[in-house]
Amino acid sequence: MTNLTGHWDNVYSSKPPDEVTWYQEVPVTSLDLMSAANLGAEDRVVDVGAGAATLVDHLLGLGHSDVVLIDISTVALDVTRQRLGERTGVRYVAGNLLDLDIGQVDMWHDRAVFHFLADTEERDRYRAVMARHVRPGGHAIIATFASDGPEQCSGLAVTRHSPLEMADFFDPEFSLVDSRREIHVAPWGGEQPFSFALLRRAASP
Repeated sequence: MTNLTGHWDNVYSSKPPDEVTWYQEVPVTSLDLMSAANLGAEDRVVDVGAGAATLVDHLLGLGHSDVVLIDISTVALDVTRQRLGERTGVRYVAGNLLDLDIGQVDMWHDRAVFHFLADTEERDRYRAVMARHVRPGGHAIIATFASDGPEQCSGLAVTRHSPLEMADFFDPEFSLVDSRREIHVAPWGGEQPFSFALLRRAASP
């Protein structure tokens, strides 16, 4: 079994953050879907598998002050911490998100963690963890490689999904609100099709 912590620590130790295949200077699709969900600056956002991504930079620039970054790699989180310096409003949490409890959030954001979960039990645990964390009426954005996307990422196998497949999996706790297809252009020029699903958790009766 792959030592995931060691694997991702090595990735972020060996490459600058803007040279990993998933790097985005501006995460346009994620930000657009957050806007579609009417996410407010006072709302709590968690970015799971945050790595060294720039989403948090843009959220802080929009006035957000309660952003939680979760990643299995402390090296990745340290890259972000050094980049942001003394900026406030960010909490860094290192560990496996399936084992963590950070309290309820208004927006759950996952760009490419779910697609690494090939095991049915892990996917079921992920669904339960997400449902426990997203408040009633809150939203989740899940992005995976699309059905015609790559079968591996960073040397690890992935599972590919369409937005409707993700909606079916997270039903009935969540319903599909919006979806997008994104063609991500990696730093080396290759194209990677992504599926994005914006899901809303059912409000309390």
